[in-house]
Amino acid sequence: MRIAFLNPQGNFDPKDSYWTEHPDFGGQLVYVKELARALAAKGHQVDIFTRLIDDPQWPEFSGKRDGYPDIPRVRILRMRCGGRGFLPKEELWPYLNHWVNGIHQHFKSEGVVPDFLTGHYGDGGISAAMLARRLRVPFSFTGHSLGAQKLDKFLATSSSFEELNARFHFNRRILAEGVSMKFSAVNFVSSTQERFEQYSHQLYQDFIDVNEASRFSVVPPGVNLQVFSPSPVAGEDGKLHAKMQAILQHPRYHEREQLPFVVLSARIDPKKNHMAVLQAFAQSELLRNKANLLIVVRNVPDPYADLSGLKPDERKIVHGWIEHIEWHRLQPYVVFASVESQAELGALYRFAAQRSSFFCLPALYEPFGLAVIESMSCGLPVVATRHGGPAEIVDSPEGEAGILVSPENLEDLRAGLEQALQMPTRDYQLLAARGIRRVQQRYTWEATAEGYLETIGQRIPNARPWEIVIPQFFLSGEPEPVLEWEKTRKER
Repeated sequence: MRIAFLNPQGNFDPKDSYWTEHPDFGGQLVYVKELARALAAKGHQVDIFTRLIDDPQWPEFSGKRDGYPDIPRVRILRMRCGGRGFLPKEELWPYLNHWVNGIHQHFKSEGVVPDFLTGHYGDGGISAAMLARRLRVPFSFTGHSLGAQKLDKFLATSSSFEELNARFHFNRRILAEGVSMKFSAVNFVSSTQERFEQYSHQLYQDFIDVNEASRFSVVPPGVNLQVFSPSPVAGEDGKLHAKMQAILQHPRYHEREQLPFVVLSARIDPKKNHMAVLQAFAQSELLRNKANLLIVVRNVPDPYADLSGLKPDERKIVHGWIEHIEWHRLQPYVVFASVESQAELGALYRFAAQRSSFFCLPALYEPFGLAVIESMSCGLPVVATRHGGPAEIVDSPEGEAGILVSPENLEDLRAGLEQALQMPTRDYQLLAARGIRRVQQRYTWEATAEGYLETIGQRIPNARPWEIVIPQFFLSGEPEPVLEWEKTRKER
Protein backbone atom coordinates (compact mmCIF):
# COMPACT_ATOMS: atom_id res chain seq x y z
CA MET A 1 0.00 0.00 0.00
CA ARG A 2 0.87 3.68 -0.24
CA ILE A 3 0.21 5.35 3.12
CA ALA A 4 0.50 9.06 3.92
CA PHE A 5 1.19 10.37 7.44
CA LEU A 6 0.12 14.00 8.04
CA ASN A 7 2.17 15.82 10.69
CA PRO A 8 2.10 19.63 10.45
CA GLN A 9 3.61 20.18 13.91
CA GLY A 10 7.18 19.30 14.72
CA ASN A 11 9.28 18.12 11.81
CA PHE A 12 11.35 15.24 10.51
CA ASP A 13 14.88 14.99 9.15
CA PRO A 14 17.55 12.27 9.01
CA LYS A 15 19.18 13.45 12.25
CA ASP A 16 15.95 13.70 14.29
CA SER A 17 16.84 17.31 15.07
CA TYR A 18 15.33 18.99 18.16
CA TRP A 19 13.51 15.86 19.34
CA THR A 20 12.51 16.27 23.01
CA GLU A 21 14.26 19.68 23.07
CA HIS A 22 11.23 21.64 21.83
CA PRO A 23 7.56 21.24 22.82
CA ASP A 24 6.57 20.77 19.16
CA PHE A 25 9.06 17.92 18.75
CA GLY A 26 7.63 15.40 21.17
CA GLY A 27 7.02 11.68 21.34
CA GLN A 28 4.57 11.56 18.42
CA LEU A 29 7.54 12.10 16.06
CA VAL A 30 9.19 8.95 17.42
CA TYR A 31 5.88 7.15 16.97
CA VAL A 32 5.51 8.22 13.34
CA LYS A 33 9.09 7.50 12.32
CA GLU A 34 9.24 4.06 13.93
CA LEU A 35 5.80 3.04 12.65
CA ALA A 36 6.82 4.21 9.16
CA ARG A 37 10.02 2.17 9.42
CA ALA A 38 8.09 -0.95 10.44
CA LEU A 39 5.53 -0.50 7.62
CA ALA A 40 8.32 0.01 5.09
CA ALA A 41 10.00 -3.18 6.27
CA LYS A 42 6.80 -4.99 5.29
CA GLY A 43 7.00 -3.62 1.76
CA HIS A 44 4.71 -0.58 1.98
CA GLN A 45 5.49 2.95 0.74
CA VAL A 46 5.14 5.63 3.43
CA ASP A 47 5.17 9.39 2.83
CA ILE A 48 5.52 11.62 5.90
CA PHE A 49 4.10 15.07 5.12
CA THR A 50 5.32 17.89 7.33
CA ARG A 51 6.22 21.60 7.09
CA LEU A 52 8.67 23.37 4.81
CA ILE A 53 10.56 25.96 6.87
CA ASP A 54 12.77 28.37 4.94
CA ASP A 55 14.50 29.98 7.91
CA PRO A 56 18.28 30.15 8.61
CA GLN A 57 17.57 29.24 12.25
CA TRP A 58 15.95 25.97 11.12
CA PRO A 59 18.15 24.86 8.19
CA GLU A 60 17.31 21.18 8.59
CA PHE A 61 13.78 21.68 7.22
CA SER A 62 14.35 23.85 4.13
CA GLY A 63 14.30 21.07 1.53
CA LYS A 64 11.08 19.92 -0.12
CA ARG A 65 12.17 16.28 -0.13
CA ASP A 66 14.16 14.33 2.41
CA GLY A 67 14.43 10.83 3.82
CA TYR A 68 16.28 8.35 5.97
CA PRO A 69 19.29 6.60 4.41
CA ASP A 70 18.43 3.35 6.18
CA ILE A 71 14.69 3.40 5.32
CA PRO A 72 14.41 3.60 1.51
CA ARG A 73 10.61 3.20 1.35
CA VAL A 74 9.97 6.24 3.57
CA ARG A 75 9.97 9.77 2.18
CA ILE A 76 9.80 13.08 4.07
CA LEU A 77 7.83 15.60 2.01
CA ARG A 78 7.61 19.21 3.19
CA MET A 79 4.92 21.71 2.20
CA ARG A 80 4.77 25.37 3.20
CA CYS A 81 2.40 26.12 6.08
CA GLY A 82 2.07 29.72 7.24
CA GLY A 83 4.94 31.61 5.66
CA ARG A 84 8.66 31.01 5.50
CA GLY A 85 9.55 30.94 9.20
CA PHE A 86 8.89 28.54 12.04
CA LEU A 87 5.53 28.88 13.78
CA PRO A 88 4.63 27.23 17.10
CA LYS A 89 2.03 24.49 16.71
CA GLU A 90 -0.62 26.68 18.36
CA GLU A 91 -0.32 29.19 15.50
CA LEU A 92 -0.74 26.76 12.59
CA TRP A 93 -4.55 26.48 12.51
CA PRO A 94 -5.32 29.25 9.97
CA TYR A 95 -2.81 27.80 7.49
CA LEU A 96 -3.72 24.12 7.48
CA ASN A 97 -6.00 24.35 4.46
CA HIS A 98 -3.16 25.93 2.47
CA TRP A 99 -0.85 23.15 3.65
CA VAL A 100 -3.39 20.53 2.54
CA ASN A 101 -3.64 22.27 -0.85
CA GLY A 102 0.08 21.72 -1.29
CA ILE A 103 -0.22 18.03 -0.45
CA HIS A 104 -3.14 17.67 -2.85
CA GLN A 105 -1.14 19.30 -5.64
CA HIS A 106 1.76 16.97 -4.89
CA PHE A 107 -0.39 13.90 -5.47
CA LYS A 108 -1.77 15.42 -8.67
CA SER A 109 1.73 16.07 -9.96
CA GLU A 110 2.79 12.50 -9.22
CA GLY A 111 -0.39 11.08 -10.69
CA VAL A 112 -0.99 8.84 -7.68
CA VAL A 113 -3.52 8.63 -4.87
CA PRO A 114 -2.59 7.07 -1.51
CA ASP A 115 -4.53 4.08 -0.28
CA PHE A 116 -4.83 5.48 3.22
CA LEU A 117 -4.14 8.66 5.21
CA THR A 118 -3.43 9.00 8.89
CA GLY A 119 -3.44 12.24 10.91
CA HIS A 120 -1.58 12.79 14.17
CA TYR A 121 -2.74 15.24 16.84
CA GLY A 122 -5.67 17.54 16.18
CA ASP A 123 -3.91 19.56 13.48
CA GLY A 124 -2.84 16.46 11.57
CA GLY A 125 -6.28 14.93 12.10
CA ILE A 126 -8.26 17.81 10.62
CA SER A 127 -5.74 18.02 7.76
CA ALA A 128 -6.24 14.34 7.03
CA ALA A 129 -10.02 14.83 7.07
CA MET A 130 -9.78 17.71 4.57
CA LEU A 131 -7.49 15.74 2.26
CA ALA A 132 -9.52 12.53 2.60
CA ARG A 133 -12.65 14.35 1.39
CA ARG A 134 -10.83 15.68 -1.66
CA LEU A 135 -9.09 12.43 -2.58
CA ARG A 136 -12.00 10.16 -1.61
CA VAL A 137 -9.73 7.93 0.44
CA PRO A 138 -10.18 6.89 4.11
CA PHE A 139 -8.16 8.26 6.98
CA SER A 140 -7.40 7.36 10.58
CA PHE A 141 -6.90 9.64 13.57
CA THR A 142 -4.29 9.20 16.29
CA GLY A 143 -4.82 11.87 18.94
CA HIS A 144 -1.82 10.98 21.18
CA SER A 145 -3.26 13.39 23.76
CA LEU A 146 -6.43 15.45 23.52
CA GLY A 147 -7.04 19.12 24.18
CA ALA A 148 -9.99 18.74 26.54
CA GLN A 149 -7.86 17.12 29.23
CA LYS A 150 -5.18 19.78 28.83
CA LEU A 151 -7.83 22.48 29.15
CA ASP A 152 -9.18 20.89 32.35
CA LYS A 153 -5.73 20.89 33.92
CA PHE A 154 -5.14 24.53 33.07
CA LEU A 155 -8.58 25.58 34.35
CA ALA A 156 -7.78 23.92 37.68
CA THR A 157 -5.21 26.66 38.30
CA SER A 158 -6.51 29.49 36.09
CA SER A 159 -9.96 31.05 36.04
CA SER A 160 -9.48 32.81 32.70
CA PHE A 161 -10.55 30.67 29.79
CA GLU A 162 -10.13 33.67 27.50
CA GLU A 163 -6.42 33.98 28.32
CA LEU A 164 -5.86 30.25 27.89
CA ASN A 165 -7.73 30.19 24.60
CA ALA A 166 -5.79 33.18 23.29
CA ARG A 167 -2.56 31.28 23.92
CA PHE A 168 -3.47 27.68 23.12
CA HIS A 169 -6.52 28.07 20.81
CA PHE A 170 -8.51 25.36 22.57
CA ASN A 171 -11.63 26.14 20.56
CA ARG A 172 -9.82 25.33 17.34
CA ARG A 173 -8.03 22.29 18.73
CA ILE A 174 -11.07 20.67 20.33
CA LEU A 175 -13.21 21.25 17.25
CA ALA A 176 -10.46 19.78 15.05
CA GLU A 177 -10.17 16.74 17.30
CA GLY A 178 -13.94 16.24 17.33
CA VAL A 179 -14.23 16.36 13.54
CA SER A 180 -11.23 14.04 13.20
CA MET A 181 -12.58 11.38 15.54
CA LYS A 182 -16.09 11.59 14.07
CA PHE A 183 -15.22 11.13 10.40
CA SER A 184 -12.14 8.91 10.62
CA ALA A 185 -12.38 5.32 9.45
CA VAL A 186 -10.87 4.41 12.83
CA ASN A 187 -9.33 6.09 15.87
CA PHE A 188 -6.06 4.50 16.94
CA VAL A 189 -5.45 4.54 20.69
CA SER A 190 -2.51 3.18 22.65
CA SER A 191 -4.53 1.67 25.48
CA THR A 192 -8.07 0.87 26.52
CA GLN A 193 -7.80 3.55 29.20
CA GLU A 194 -7.01 6.15 26.53
CA ARG A 195 -10.20 5.24 24.70
CA PHE A 196 -12.51 5.34 27.70
CA GLU A 197 -10.87 8.14 29.71
CA GLN A 198 -9.84 10.63 27.02
CA TYR A 199 -12.44 10.21 24.30
CA SER A 200 -15.33 10.07 26.78
CA HIS A 201 -14.80 13.70 27.81
CA GLN A 202 -18.06 15.66 27.64
CA LEU A 203 -16.59 18.06 25.07
CA TYR A 204 -16.41 15.18 22.57
CA GLN A 205 -19.81 13.64 23.30
CA ASP A 206 -21.36 15.16 20.15
CA PHE A 207 -18.63 13.63 18.03
CA ILE A 208 -18.10 10.07 19.23
CA ASP A 209 -19.48 7.29 21.45
CA VAL A 210 -16.68 5.47 23.28
CA ASN A 211 -18.91 2.42 23.67
CA GLU A 212 -18.99 1.96 19.90
CA ALA A 213 -16.09 -0.48 19.60
CA SER A 214 -15.91 -0.28 15.81
CA ARG A 215 -14.74 3.34 16.07
CA PHE A 216 -11.53 2.40 17.91
CA SER A 217 -8.53 0.14 17.59
CA VAL A 218 -6.13 -0.36 20.50
CA VAL A 219 -2.65 -0.61 18.96
CA PRO A 220 0.15 0.21 21.42
CA PRO A 221 3.36 1.83 20.21
CA GLY A 222 6.57 -0.13 20.32
CA VAL A 223 10.20 0.06 21.34
CA ASN A 224 13.28 0.27 19.16
CA LEU A 225 14.88 -2.96 20.35
CA GLN A 226 18.23 -2.05 18.81
CA VAL A 227 18.45 0.97 21.12
CA PHE A 228 16.50 -0.18 24.17
CA SER A 229 17.90 -3.64 24.72
CA PRO A 230 18.97 -5.54 27.82
CA SER A 231 22.23 -6.41 26.01
CA PRO A 232 25.06 -3.84 25.90
CA VAL A 233 25.42 -1.80 22.72
CA ALA A 234 29.01 -1.55 21.52
CA GLY A 235 30.51 1.86 22.22
CA GLU A 236 27.45 3.44 23.83
CA ASP A 237 27.57 1.57 27.13
CA GLY A 238 31.27 2.14 27.64
CA LYS A 239 30.96 5.88 27.02
CA LEU A 240 27.96 6.18 29.30
CA HIS A 241 29.66 4.19 32.07
CA ALA A 242 32.67 6.52 31.96
CA LYS A 243 30.41 9.57 31.96
CA MET A 244 28.47 8.38 35.01
CA GLN A 245 31.62 7.42 36.90
CA ALA A 246 32.95 10.93 36.35
CA ILE A 247 29.72 12.43 37.71
CA LEU A 248 29.65 10.15 40.75
CA GLN A 249 33.25 10.95 41.68
CA HIS A 250 32.13 14.41 42.75
CA PRO A 251 32.85 14.88 46.48
CA ARG A 252 29.15 15.35 47.25
CA TYR A 253 28.53 11.66 46.44
CA HIS A 254 31.29 10.33 48.67
CA GLU A 255 30.60 6.70 49.63
CA ARG A 256 27.27 6.70 47.71
CA GLU A 257 28.50 6.03 44.18
CA GLN A 258 27.65 2.30 44.28
CA LEU A 259 24.04 2.70 45.43
CA PRO A 260 21.03 1.94 43.18
CA PHE A 261 19.15 4.77 41.50
CA VAL A 262 15.60 5.95 41.23
CA VAL A 263 15.70 7.22 37.65
CA LEU A 264 13.50 10.12 36.48
CA SER A 265 13.57 10.74 32.74
CA ALA A 266 10.72 12.87 31.43
CA ARG A 267 10.04 16.24 29.85
CA ILE A 268 10.53 19.14 32.28
CA ASP A 269 6.87 19.87 32.89
CA PRO A 270 4.83 20.22 36.10
CA LYS A 271 2.43 17.42 35.07
CA LYS A 272 5.36 14.99 34.94
CA ASN A 273 5.52 15.51 38.72
CA HIS A 274 9.28 15.34 39.37
CA MET A 275 8.81 17.40 42.52
CA ALA A 276 6.77 14.66 44.20
CA VAL A 277 9.75 12.28 44.07
CA LEU A 278 12.03 14.98 45.48
CA GLN A 279 9.50 15.43 48.30
CA ALA A 280 9.44 11.66 48.92
CA PHE A 281 13.24 11.63 49.27
CA ALA A 282 13.08 14.59 51.63
CA GLN A 283 10.58 12.74 53.84
CA SER A 284 12.02 9.22 53.75
CA GLU A 285 15.29 8.34 55.45
CA LEU A 286 14.89 4.84 54.01
CA LEU A 287 14.94 6.18 50.43
CA ARG A 288 17.98 8.33 51.15
CA ASN A 289 19.83 5.39 52.67
CA LYS A 290 18.89 2.95 49.92
CA ALA A 291 19.32 4.93 46.70
CA ASN A 292 20.35 8.05 44.83
CA LEU A 293 17.77 9.97 42.85
CA LEU A 294 18.98 10.35 39.25
CA ILE A 295 17.23 13.09 37.22
CA VAL A 296 17.85 13.08 33.46
CA VAL A 297 18.02 16.45 31.70
CA ARG A 298 19.31 17.64 28.34
CA ASN A 299 21.79 20.42 27.57
CA VAL A 300 22.57 21.00 31.26
CA PRO A 301 25.60 19.10 32.58
CA ASP A 302 25.31 20.67 36.06
CA PRO A 303 22.00 22.35 37.00
CA TYR A 304 23.52 23.46 40.30
CA ALA A 305 25.85 25.76 38.36
CA ASP A 306 24.16 26.72 35.09
CA LEU A 307 20.61 26.48 33.69
CA SER A 308 21.23 28.49 30.51
CA GLY A 309 20.71 25.43 28.32
CA LEU A 310 17.01 25.32 29.24
CA LYS A 311 14.04 27.32 28.00
CA PRO A 312 12.70 29.99 30.41
CA ASP A 313 9.74 27.92 31.62
CA GLU A 314 12.01 24.92 32.17
CA ARG A 315 14.53 27.03 34.07
CA LYS A 316 11.77 28.14 36.43
CA ILE A 317 10.78 24.53 37.14
CA VAL A 318 14.35 23.27 37.64
CA HIS A 319 15.14 26.28 39.83
CA GLY A 320 12.27 25.11 42.04
CA TRP A 321 13.86 21.65 42.22
CA ILE A 322 17.21 23.14 43.21
CA GLU A 323 15.63 25.28 45.93
CA HIS A 324 13.89 22.19 47.35
CA ILE A 325 17.12 20.17 47.20
CA GLU A 326 19.10 22.86 48.98
CA TRP A 327 16.43 23.56 51.62
CA HIS A 328 16.25 19.86 52.54
CA ARG A 329 19.99 19.30 52.10
CA LEU A 330 19.46 16.64 49.46
CA GLN A 331 22.58 17.45 47.41
CA PRO A 332 24.36 14.17 48.31
CA TYR A 333 21.30 12.16 47.23
CA VAL A 334 20.35 13.81 43.92
CA VAL A 335 22.38 13.19 40.74
CA PHE A 336 21.79 15.06 37.47
CA ALA A 337 22.84 13.58 34.12
CA SER A 338 22.59 15.28 30.74
CA VAL A 339 21.57 12.63 28.21
CA GLU A 340 21.82 13.76 24.58
CA SER A 341 20.41 10.87 22.52
CA GLN A 342 18.13 7.84 22.60
CA ALA A 343 21.18 5.58 22.37
CA GLU A 344 22.71 7.22 25.43
CA LEU A 345 19.42 6.93 27.30
CA GLY A 346 19.27 3.19 26.59
CA ALA A 347 22.82 2.84 27.89
CA LEU A 348 21.86 4.78 31.03
CA TYR A 349 18.94 2.44 31.69
CA ARG A 350 21.24 -0.59 31.41
CA PHE A 351 23.80 1.09 33.69
CA ALA A 352 21.07 1.66 36.27
CA ALA A 353 19.71 -1.89 35.92
CA GLN A 354 23.16 -3.30 36.76
CA ARG A 355 22.80 -1.59 40.16
CA SER A 356 19.29 -2.98 40.85
CA SER A 357 17.74 0.42 40.22
CA PHE A 358 14.18 1.44 39.30
CA PHE A 359 12.75 3.76 36.69
CA CYS A 360 10.06 6.08 38.08
CA LEU A 361 7.26 7.73 36.11
CA PRO A 362 5.24 9.79 38.63
CA ALA A 363 3.16 11.70 36.04
CA LEU A 364 -0.26 12.81 37.24
CA TYR A 365 -1.66 11.22 34.06
CA GLU A 366 0.16 9.43 31.23
CA PRO A 367 -1.81 8.55 28.07
CA PHE A 368 0.46 5.60 27.29
CA GLY A 369 3.93 5.58 28.81
CA LEU A 370 6.54 5.00 26.11
CA ALA A 371 9.30 5.69 28.63
CA VAL A 372 7.97 2.82 30.76
CA ILE A 373 8.38 0.21 28.03
CA GLU A 374 11.76 1.66 26.99
CA SER A 375 13.16 1.22 30.50
CA MET A 376 11.56 -2.22 30.92
CA SER A 377 13.09 -3.30 27.61
CA CYS A 378 16.53 -2.54 29.06
CA GLY A 379 15.86 -4.67 32.15
CA LEU A 380 15.08 -1.70 34.40
CA PRO A 381 11.86 -2.31 36.40
CA VAL A 382 9.43 0.54 37.01
CA VAL A 383 7.48 2.38 39.66
CA ALA A 384 4.82 4.14 37.60
CA THR A 385 1.61 6.11 37.82
CA ARG A 386 -1.56 4.05 37.84
CA HIS A 387 -3.38 6.84 35.98
CA GLY A 388 -3.37 6.06 32.27
CA GLY A 389 -1.55 3.63 30.03
CA PRO A 390 1.15 2.41 32.47
CA ALA A 391 -1.51 0.48 34.40
CA GLU A 392 -2.13 -1.74 31.34
CA ILE A 393 1.59 -2.11 30.68
CA VAL A 394 2.58 -3.03 34.22
CA ASP A 395 -0.44 -5.06 35.34
CA SER A 396 -1.25 -8.26 33.48
CA PRO A 397 -2.64 -11.78 34.07
CA GLU A 398 0.92 -13.05 33.56
CA GLY A 399 2.05 -11.10 36.61
CA GLU A 400 3.06 -7.56 37.46
CA ALA A 401 6.06 -6.07 35.69
CA GLY A 402 6.46 -3.20 38.14
CA ILE A 403 4.80 -1.25 40.94
CA LEU A 404 1.86 1.10 40.38
CA VAL A 405 1.33 4.16 42.57
CA SER A 406 -1.08 7.07 42.91
CA PRO A 407 1.26 10.01 42.20
CA GLU A 408 -1.03 12.67 43.65
CA ASN A 409 -0.81 10.82 46.98
CA LEU A 410 2.69 11.43 48.33
CA GLU A 411 2.35 8.68 50.94
CA ASP A 412 1.47 6.12 48.28
CA LEU A 413 4.30 7.24 46.00
CA ARG A 414 6.80 7.08 48.85
CA ALA A 415 5.55 3.64 49.92
CA GLY A 416 5.87 2.32 46.36
CA LEU A 417 9.46 3.52 46.08
CA GLU A 418 10.32 2.11 49.50
CA GLN A 419 8.79 -1.24 48.53
CA ALA A 420 10.85 -1.29 45.34
CA LEU A 421 14.16 -0.53 47.04
CA GLN A 422 13.63 -3.19 49.74
CA MET A 423 12.87 -5.89 47.19
CA PRO A 424 14.95 -9.09 47.52
CA THR A 425 17.40 -9.72 44.68
CA ARG A 426 15.47 -12.73 43.41
CA ASP A 427 12.22 -10.75 43.18
CA TYR A 428 14.02 -7.88 41.45
CA GLN A 429 15.46 -10.21 38.82
CA LEU A 430 12.05 -11.78 38.27
CA LEU A 431 10.48 -8.34 37.78
CA ALA A 432 13.22 -7.31 35.34
CA ALA A 433 12.90 -10.53 33.30
CA ARG A 434 9.12 -10.24 33.21
CA GLY A 435 9.39 -6.65 31.92
CA ILE A 436 11.79 -7.62 29.13
CA ARG A 437 9.56 -10.50 28.07
CA ARG A 438 6.42 -8.35 28.10
CA VAL A 439 7.97 -5.72 25.84
CA GLN A 440 9.30 -8.29 23.38
CA GLN A 441 5.92 -10.01 23.20
CA ARG A 442 3.61 -6.97 23.04
CA TYR A 443 5.41 -3.70 22.47
CA THR A 444 7.51 -3.90 19.33
CA TRP A 445 7.09 -1.65 16.31
CA GLU A 446 6.60 -4.73 14.17
CA ALA A 447 3.58 -5.63 16.31
CA THR A 448 2.35 -2.02 16.02
CA ALA A 449 2.62 -2.16 12.23
CA GLU A 450 0.79 -5.50 12.11
CA GLY A 451 -2.05 -4.13 14.24
CA TYR A 452 -2.20 -1.01 12.12
CA LEU A 453 -2.34 -2.92 8.82
CA GLU A 454 -4.91 -5.40 10.07
CA THR A 455 -7.15 -2.57 11.25
CA ILE A 456 -7.03 -0.41 8.14
CA GLY A 457 -7.52 -3.49 5.97
CA GLN A 458 -10.78 -4.09 7.81
CA ARG A 459 -11.94 -0.45 7.76
CA ILE A 460 -11.10 0.63 4.19
CA PRO A 461 -14.06 -1.19 2.55
CA ASN A 462 -16.59 0.49 4.87
CA ALA A 463 -15.15 4.02 4.85
CA ARG A 464 -17.25 6.83 3.31
CA PRO A 465 -14.85 9.78 2.98
CA TRP A 466 -17.21 11.71 0.70
CA GLU A 467 -19.51 12.17 3.71
CA ILE A 468 -16.87 14.09 5.69
CA VAL A 469 -18.08 17.55 6.77
CA ILE A 470 -15.39 20.17 7.41
CA PRO A 471 -16.33 23.28 9.44
CA GLN A 472 -15.97 26.40 7.31
CA PHE A 473 -13.46 27.88 9.73
CA PHE A 474 -10.78 25.38 8.71
CA LEU A 475 -11.39 26.02 5.01
CA SER A 476 -11.36 29.81 5.12
CA GLY A 477 -9.31 30.85 8.13
CA GLU A 478 -12.25 32.85 9.48
CA PRO A 479 -12.14 34.29 13.01
CA GLU A 480 -11.97 31.71 15.73
CA PRO A 481 -15.24 29.82 16.26
CA VAL A 482 -17.25 30.14 19.44
CA LEU A 483 -18.45 26.64 20.22
CA GLU A 484 -21.69 25.67 21.92
CA TRP A 485 -19.81 24.20 24.86
CA GLU A 486 -18.12 27.56 25.49
CA LYS A 487 -21.48 29.35 25.44
CA THR A 488 -22.82 26.81 27.92
CA ARG A 489 -19.75 27.23 30.12
CA LYS A 490 -20.14 31.00 30.21
CA GLU A 491 -23.82 30.72 31.09
CA ARG A 492 -23.04 28.25 33.84
